[in-house]
Amino acid sequence: MRLGVTMFATDLAMPVHELAKAAEERGFDSLYVPEHTHIPVSRRTPYPAGPGGELPEEYRRTLDPLVALSYAAAVTRTLRVGTGILLAAQRDPIVTAKAIATLDHLSGGRAVVGIGFGWNVEEIENHGVPYGRRREVARRNVLAMRALWRDEVASFEGVEPSWSWPKPVRMPPVYVGGAAGPKLFAQVAEYADGWMPIGGHGVKAALPALRESCEKAGRPMAEVIPFGTRPSGEKLDYYASLGITQVVAMVPSASADVVLPVLDEYAALL
Repeated sequence: MRLGVTMFATDLAMPVHELAKAAEERGFDSLYVPEHTHIPVSRRTPYPAGPGGELPEEYRRTLDPLVALSYAAAVTRTLRVGTGILLAAQRDPIVTAKAIATLDHLSGGRAVVGIGFGWNVEEIENHGVPYGRRREVARRNVLAMRALWRDEVASFEGVEPSWSWPKPVRMPPVYVGGAAGPKLFAQVAEYADGWMPIGGHGVKAALPALRESCEKAGRPMAEVIPFGTRPSGEKLDYYASLGITQVVAMVPSASADVVLPVLDEYAALL
């Protein structure tokens, strides 16, 4: 079982390069950081995961994930560095493909791309994307990025044949985060390497539907990575019994004196 960690990297939390070094020293496989470009103060969209819709402070202070991961990659040798998750509909695919390819090139092939569709309506709309089209736009952007990483001369919807270097050392794996369902699984099967169920709940029940979507697309079963979990020995054994080989554990967005004991607790499971 490979065990990674994720933290909301902010200007108040443990510096991401220090977290990366600590994670690699303890034998963790990967480090993921999330993305919010900004949070409109109107709060038209309530926070979906907490009581009363109150937004945790870290959402307002999130670092740019690709810049943060470049610092993490620079001070480590084996740690894989990933977005968990990158809001693909809110990003220019040409610029983002270049940034990820550069990160992968400089890190020796360690970049991982977890993408999602977003929940904050006004944040998404501020990027000129109607909320109801965010999945469609994210799909287009991911397919565009994969073409730019793969092809010597790449072209896609709205962009003429173009050169873009550096190429990644290897194609960065793309994982889609979100709740189980036919729309999500159809997109995983079409253009992604795997599914990141946030929190890891309900994975066993969802596996048949994901497998069916992959079979319809004529491809192997997608990898499943429970993401943002609080692991235990029993939980990791359970995931392993389902054929899962990678789990990403959540650590608090806090200072080193809070984060390091949690890392030590998780490292004891390795």
